[in-house]
Amino acid sequence: MASSLTKDSPSSGEKTFFGHPRGLATLFMTEMWERFSYYGMRALLPLYLIAPGGLDMKPATATAIYSVYLSLVYLLAMPGGWFGDRVWGPRKTVAIAGGIIMLGHLVLALPSEGTFFAGLGLVAIGSGLLKSNISTMVGHLYDGPDDPRRDGGFTIFYMGINMGAFAAPLVIGTIGENVNWHLGFALAALGMGIGVLQFLLGTRHLNERSLVVPKPLSKDERAATLRKSMIWLGVAAVFYIGTVVTGVYTLNWLLVPITLAGLVIPVMVLVRIKRDKELSATEQSKMSGYIWFFVAAAIFWMIYDQGGSTLAIFAESSAENSVFGWDFPVSWYQSVNPVLIMALAPVFAAFWLALNRRGKEPSTIVKFSSGLVLVGASFFVFLMPLTIAGDGHKAAAMWLVAIYFIQTVAELTLSPVGLSVTTKMAPAKYASQMMGVWFLAVTAGDCTTGLLSLAGVELNGTGVVALEATLAVAAGIAIFMYRGKVKQLMGNVR
Repeated sequence: MASSLTKDSPSSGEKTFFGHPRGLATLFMTEMWERFSYYGMRALLPLYLIAPGGLDMKPATATAIYSVYLSLVYLLAMPGGWFGDRVWGPRKTVAIAGGIIMLGHLVLALPSEGTFFAGLGLVAIGSGLLKSNISTMVGHLYDGPDDPRRDGGFTIFYMGINMGAFAAPLVIGTIGENVNWHLGFALAALGMGIGVLQFLLGTRHLNERSLVVPKPLSKDERAATLRKSMIWLGVAAVFYIGTVVTGVYTLNWLLVPITLAGLVIPVMVLVRIKRDKELSATEQSKMSGYIWFFVAAAIFWMIYDQGGSTLAIFAESSAENSVFGWDFPVSWYQSVNPVLIMALAPVFAAFWLALNRRGKEPSTIVKFSSGLVLVGASFFVFLMPLTIAGDGHKAAAMWLVAIYFIQTVAELTLSPVGLSVTTKMAPAKYASQMMGVWFLAVTAGDCTTGLLSLAGVELNGTGVVALEATLAVAAGIAIFMYRGKVKQLMGNVR
């Protein structure tokens, strides 16, 4: 496919990918197939967990597992970036990560509860390793941050993400729901396998910098890291073997510690950066301002990521999943967001640019607060189908589509701004780590959902949905009301 999308560069005669370096085609396809496998499995996950022909779990347990899994993917993005920087280099890390993800999906395809959770763990580890490093390699293709093609290259790259995310539920979801759950997971493995194969075949087009380990561990550092890792692994192994032998082990012994870690680690990371004496007064001020955005983002992702769990489980039991009398699989709802992203992202980009030319583009704070208010509004809309279902009727599919539409608009308002403000407000010392810090906001949000589910909170209840919606709207209004204080903390960042 890469070759069919290339054309000759009129200036050099060399093959390009829509005017960009050929290596972008390799990375585009790798990311597309990885997202295909990831989103396909993710669309099936909560449905498989509650299905009588699956693991037949309670909805609350399924939501907790789903949330913990998502939080792990984003939590492991930081150590994944560390491996690329200190151990293997980006290219080797991505290749190994793809293999781990493929193995994880193959393990998921085995009809066993024990191997199922091992498979989830492998996919989470592989995704964490791949996530940071493949984006780094896209950057390597260009001549520094001032290369005029750079932003366009990342735009094309992110289109690959959404193409994979859109196709996955339609293919993997249909096979998994209508034919066989484990065959669906096997298709996810096949998709990742294709991605790994074309990555290995296309590595000759990548920049040589992707082979370099930027800050390799010294011999002593490597030995110390290995020793500490083995100690912690040993402690965990002894603890869990002990719970199994004594007969006290339940799934919560695994889920609760991960959930608590997903809440504690983000706080520890932010505190460590804030307490760093080497940061200047300006950098400290910016970090204080960034914490406002971080907490708000955690609230945003707590609600947004329930689109794959709470909303999907509601759709399975209480929605009329048909259009003009034609029934469709519940997993297809997960294709609504990526197709809307592809349709609306250019519109938003043009809209912000038009407002900027007139000097009327909203500030970062206004965009961020708007995203929070919108995601809260999506859950206020969710109250309508919940009420309909409560009266004993099936809610129309368009109610769910409307919720996903509002959440997509909220994402386009908040997520790009969050990525941008993270890079702009990052202290120089932590410039390469701050993107991982932004991902920790997703971890915190998902772990909050997981903890609520483990505590027995019914997330499909009207009271809880109304409370979450109110919290998001209140957070958005609070940021807007205190925008003067936040602007002051942000310094020259706008």
